[in-house]
Amino acid sequence: MNDSSARALHELPATALVDAYRRRALSPVEVTQSVLGHIERWEFYLQALYLLRPELALEQARASEARWLAGRPAGPLDGVPVTVKENIATLGDPTPLGSAAADLVPAAVDGPPAARLRESGAVIIAKTTMPDYGMLSSGLSSFHKLARNPWDRSKTPGGSSAGAGAAAAAGYGPLHLGTDIGGSLRLPAGWCGIFTLKPSLGRVPIDPPYMGRAAGPMTRSVGDCALLMQVLSLPDTRDSMNLPYQEIAWHQFDRGAEMLKGLRIGLLLDAGCGLALEPEVRAAVEHAARQLEGAGAVVVPMKPFMTPAMLDGLDHFWRMRSHIDLKSLPPAKKARVLPYIQQWADSAAAMSGEDVFKAFSQFHATRVAAVAALRSFDYVISPTSPVGAPPAEWASPTNDPLRPLEHIGFTVPFNMSEQPAASINCGYTAAGLPIGLQIAGQRFDDLGVLQVSRAFELIRDAQRPWPQPPSEALQHVD
Repeated sequence: MNDSSARALHELPATALVDAYRRRALSPVEVTQSVLGHIERWEFYLQALYLLRPELALEQARASEARWLAGRPAGPLDGVPVTVKENIATLGDPTPLGSAAADLVPAAVDGPPAARLRESGAVIIAKTTMPDYGMLSSGLSSFHKLARNPWDRSKTPGGSSAGAGAAAAAGYGPLHLGTDIGGSLRLPAGWCGIFTLKPSLGRVPIDPPYMGRAAGPMTRSVGDCALLMQVLSLPDTRDSMNLPYQEIAWHQFDRGAEMLKGLRIGLLLDAGCGLALEPEVRAAVEHAARQLEGAGAVVVPMKPFMTPAMLDGLDHFWRMRSHIDLKSLPPAKKARVLPYIQQWADSAAAMSGEDVFKAFSQFHATRVAAVAALRSFDYVISPTSPVGAPPAEWASPTNDPLRPLEHIGFTVPFNMSEQPAASINCGYTAAGLPIGLQIAGQRFDDLGVLQVSRAFELIRDAQRPWPQPPSEALQHVD
């Protein structure tokens, strides 16, 4: 098997790989070797991966090659390299949740998303890193090395799907799997210039399920995301919040730019809470809105629907949840947790039962407000984050544990409302850092969000080349 394409094999989209395997123009083994070689050149600088085991990856690739040669692929992803976020269980592997305080107990089974990948024959290259307990929008962790953004290694890739965002932007293969409870897919996607879909709650089974928590693809293209959703959206009884299974025509993600004609799209430039919108981010999102208008959409400015009280309520409830979790740890283990997380969680110690109830009530208030705000629109666009990627060493854009969520005002309402929301690159800062455009839709309209995202992908400005490993990287290849 060989391929005549001039593109390096690790850069090929998953859709192209599957087609090449079918034609016997490529082998999963040579693709996996290319991905592993590229990782070897990059990983010293990015620290995006956990449990990178080349021989295990090649073993999976050889099994896939045999299935393709026999004409019996296991599923739509057979032989396609993929990474899995560390907090999604994979059989036999510990899940430290980014924290040095965790007990490294091997998982007894694959979590639902990992199980679907394995059933489909995907080649799991490695797990990806995350911050302590997934509670930071950065790659800062007490267990993993500091993850960095390949566009600028002095910046964070975002989080909590930190390693996945960095891996996708750096070209560690085409498919990456992350999770999101307040922006953990979309924030790294925005800051790393990639595409992601946070699905409707329950569209992708996950274990354990939790209010607002979703697993989803992180890719370089909308097409690859749609391909991965074919597999991830299959049912699993372990998720008590799983939606009734629905056969969605994910392959119909591309309806062209013409599908934008007549769509009523809300333009949200004020989150109503949190950090002020940086001028460069505003300009990029406004430019995207004009491009959508030029393609025939009706773009209407929106008033903010979130409030500081809503964001504070979510923050305070999550503080209490983490406070209880950390309080259960022996003092020596708690001391291993990032000090930022400790300070944030311990600040909830004096909260009363009434305080906790009032904080929790803001989850429902946020849900009601988001659903009502989107009712008169087909889709809503906004910045993914109000600010560009902060320094890699910072825990959050404020780096203040008492103001930890000031940057998620645009993303978190769609976790609470259970509505699908994507992030796609729409421009760059003067320093060359990506800027994310969030596209949100009505509940259950995951395919529609992909279709609008694909339409924008077709009409947006030309994209800059993906970042490459430093020229001195060869010095660090073993």
